[in-house]
Amino acid sequence: MPPSEQKSPEYEGVIVAVGDSLTEGLGVGEEFAYPALLEKKLQSEGYHYRVINAGVSGETSSGTLARINWILKLKPDIVILVIGANDGFRGIDPELIKTNLLTMVRTLKEENVTVVLGGMQMARNLGKEYTSAFENNYPLVAQEEKVGLIPFFLTGVAANPDLNQADGIHPTAEGYRAVVDHIFPYVVEAIKAHKTKSELP
Repeated sequence: MPPSEQKSPEYEGVIVAVGDSLTEGLGVGEEFAYPALLEKKLQSEGYHYRVINAGVSGETSSGTLARINWILKLKPDIVILVIGANDGFRGIDPELIKTNLLTMVRTLKEENVTVVLGGMQMARNLGKEYTSAFENNYPLVAQEEKVGLIPFFLTGVAANPDLNQADGIHPTAEGYRAVVDHIFPYVVEAIKAHKTKSELP
């Protein structure tokens, strides 16, 4: 087995951060994107997990679904799935987004991966009916599949000009630090849940 496929001995497990430019860290250095900052925070708190950045700018939920088997090749223990914003910007049918999310979550669970789903919200100019259907997908999928849910991934960061780049969409390095502080308890919960599951006979 090539060294790149082996889990480094100093790591207890692998977390794969899956998503679009919000995960990839568009506009900031890789070390300031949330996956790198999350790994650093986990390490500092005694959770020795590797966090792999599997974000692809511009990706939709259909794009992520198409590469789900590649994601599984990274041998994740936990996947943080934050996808759907680009679907919303394009006005893609919320039912298709939901179907994609369900399929991805089920595929990951079949491989004993613990999933944390990051909720997304959409600009109100798309109309109340669309935005409600879009936003409701996340709690519905989490409830149906009994996976962890971060109700809104960008809580405290979205629409804050001090924490976003000039486009008003992508966080700055400081914004990503705020994102990590927000999602950290959900990730720790997932780590504990995965350990408990792994210990079951």
